[in-house]
Amino acid sequence: MQTKALILGPLFLLAGCWLCATRAFSTPSQETGKLKVHVEPKQAYVFVDGKAIRDGSQTIKLAPGNHNVSVYNYGFEPKTQNVHIDAHKKAELNIALQLSGDKVSGPFAEIEFKGDPRAAVLLNGQTPAYFVGHVDEFNWDWIWHQRLLVRPGSYQVTVTREGNTIWSGPVTAKAGQHLTVYLDNNGRTKTQGWKGGLAMGPQPRFKVGIASATIPIAPVSAQLSAQNNSLACGQSTSLNWNSMNAVDTSISGIGEVTAKGDRTVTPMHNMDYVLTAKGPGGEVTRTVKINDNTQPTATLALSEPEIHYHKVGDKVVEQDSATLNWSTSNANSATLQPFGSDSTSGSRTVTPDITQAQRGPVNQDINYTLTASNACGGSVTKTATLHVVGSIDPPPAITLASLFYPTAFPTKRHPDVGLVDSEKEVLTKLAKKFENYQQYDHQAQLMIVAHADIRASRAYNQALSERRAELVRDYLVLQGVPSDKIRTRAVGKDQQLDEKKVEALQSQDPEKPEKWETRRMRTTWLAYNRRADIILEPEGEASKIAYPNDVADARVLWELRRPNLKTVMTASAAQAGTEQASASR
Repeated sequence: MQTKALILGPLFLLAGCWLCATRAFSTPSQETGKLKVHVEPKQAYVFVDGKAIRDGSQTIKLAPGNHNVSVYNYGFEPKTQNVHIDAHKKAELNIALQLSGDKVSGPFAEIEFKGDPRAAVLLNGQTPAYFVGHVDEFNWDWIWHQRLLVRPGSYQVTVTREGNTIWSGPVTAKAGQHLTVYLDNNGRTKTQGWKGGLAMGPQPRFKVGIASATIPIAPVSAQLSAQNNSLACGQSTSLNWNSMNAVDTSISGIGEVTAKGDRTVTPMHNMDYVLTAKGPGGEVTRTVKINDNTQPTATLALSEPEIHYHKVGDKVVEQDSATLNWSTSNANSATLQPFGSDSTSGSRTVTPDITQAQRGPVNQDINYTLTASNACGGSVTKTATLHVVGSIDPPPAITLASLFYPTAFPTKRHPDVGLVDSEKEVLTKLAKKFENYQQYDHQAQLMIVAHADIRASRAYNQALSERRAELVRDYLVLQGVPSDKIRTRAVGKDQQLDEKKVEALQSQDPEKPEKWETRRMRTTWLAYNRRADIILEPEGEASKIAYPNDVADARVLWELRRPNLKTVMTASAAQAGTEQASASR
């Protein structure tokens, strides 16, 4: 090309271009240093801080500081170095490039440029890596051939120098055509036939003579593959790729990559990975599809579909259980309701809580729901239903009987005397039954309501009925009934049974009353009102008012007059224990 320059124009024109290059990085007001660059091959092009300077070995004026110097020549491996420039000093670089790349096959089109001979020509990119040569290598095709050869296609051309764009625009090259671009005429193009491009054999990437040059631009090629195209959620696969003659290579979802390599990926949904390889010779995309199975699967089953349940009062006397078994696949989390988060597979013994409160048959379905999900957004739900049959029954019946007292007992002086043996026997049986009853009704209590007959004053009878209630309470505590399970109430003579009611109760008594009871009904009526009723709470069940006609001490309880103390104590042989309990209160 230098010989051609001597033929085509005076040397002073070349000198003028050289001065332009040195002025690009300094101004008269700046202190500058110099960089002397020697390049091999001699046609190699120099870029400083990403800006095209010119071709060949040269001395460049630069502002003091650090600079990035790159040397490019198509068909050679580029080199980049950092250099520090000091004011009024000269730095030197010797950069020799190494050949690279195989021959390039046609068919070809030829692109010729007319304009700034020292400007750099870039194809399909804006960075120095897209450099293919300078205009002086592609601006003559008469005696000497200076050819930029490209494969058929569209190209974005940028011609630049010293940070300025001389011209930029698209060109379409067709096989067997010669395309001339007039840079000094706003990129006007002229096309003519060139049959040589159709028959030209493979060309080396860079071939120059004294005033000739042939630079064929290699097309970009690329391959992309996946080790496994079908994955479960969370699984990984390896992407493998290879690109040739590319300057920039990237993969969607990954970013920029090297020209050749592999990468492990873990897609969380169906993914198209697109490899884009770009270079002076064009742009190629390759796509690989990864199908990510986002749907988990699950099973949930019960060992028994139906179990039995039986509750008496508050006590569950029969409650079967079942085993819940579950498993999942393609899932990394599982929730088993009503229990909450759990492992993705396992088993659990379930003993359901019965929500039914009312008494009667139990016929209830209990649902267990398994929800399995994964990080890919997939979810599946399975339900198993446990059928519960049985019943809720009331507590076992407890027989309550009213207690009766001799006239005027217990007295104020002897508050612990008055429960005769037959009544104590009734209370002893009640205490044992109540002990058993409490396991079925934890809220159960005994309410003792004490009465007095109508004789004497209201105040006297009120105090008398209070002593009667306390005497029953103390005896029950002595028999093991917790004190906090007993309440008392004294009503004195306010709530009397009338005589007709007593006659009716007597007539219903299966035990035949004594003659003295039937002949003196008023005395019998008064005897019925000297009593303490017992109420089972919260059931509200009241004791049966049944006068003890058949007991040995029935007459002591019945007599109208107050019996003497000895008679009552004889009828209360076990009274000493009660007295001890009272004394401890």
